[in-house]
Amino acid sequence: MQSPWAYHSKTPDEHGFISWSDQENATWATLYKRQTELLHGRACDQYLDGLALLDLPMAGIPQLAQLDRVLLATTGWQTAPVPALIDFSAFFGLLANKQFPVATFIRSPKDLDYLQEPDIFHEVFGHCPLLTNPAFAHFTHTYGKLGLAANKTDRRFLARLYWFTVEFGLLNTHKGLRIYGGGILSSPKETLYALESETPVRIPMNPLDVLRTPYRIDIMQPLYYVLSDLNELYRLAESDIMAWVTNAKQCGLHSPLFAS
Repeated sequence: MQSPWAYHSKTPDEHGFISWSDQENATWATLYKRQTELLHGRACDQYLDGLALLDLPMAGIPQLAQLDRVLLATTGWQTAPVPALIDFSAFFGLLANKQFPVATFIRSPKDLDYLQEPDIFHEVFGHCPLLTNPAFAHFTHTYGKLGLAANKTDRRFLARLYWFTVEFGLLNTHKGLRIYGGGILSSPKETLYALESETPVRIPMNPLDVLRTPYRIDIMQPLYYVLSDLNELYRLAESDIMAWVTNAKQCGLHSPLFAS
């Protein structure tokens, strides 16, 4: 399959094995080295614990079966190889079945710093370590089930919840502000910007505000929502999220903090 960015996803063989080229493995190694050097003291402990459990190879792209053994043993999750783009129904359906979609392509060296479309480095390095955490895994599973049952309008509101938590969430800890969102954890520029820049607004997590907050995918985020602890995701999953969605629709969207 060819994406609008001219990337080709790879098809696993009958044993689930994906053959990666030397260049693709070298790209992974470059991304892995660069990002791991940034994350200590910036990523939350739960993410770093998950990264250690997954024991990702530094020199090349891991096979998904390696991840599945750890994810299944810790939280009952596994990965699902997918083409570069899947629709909302497929995405929610996978999450509802505790399968995390992993796009089977990796960016080229010319796109090393930014790729609008999530690749295997973003999915595996950014997200999979926290899927070993029960609170994060439970929230992601609940989100998938809600999204699968939701209508098109409600899914747009739910997308904001995912964006400001799973993708671009920050966490207060006794060590200071830390990152748990995979969109930040897989991006060197956003890692530094999210924690150290004086430009973005950082405010406590409030479900109603999150659901009402517009975002753009192609800019550094002007706003981050901060959890008090990672178990707040579990508590959010156990709340009536769709009642929050109904309330958000009635209130309308906040004014964006970016140019349209």
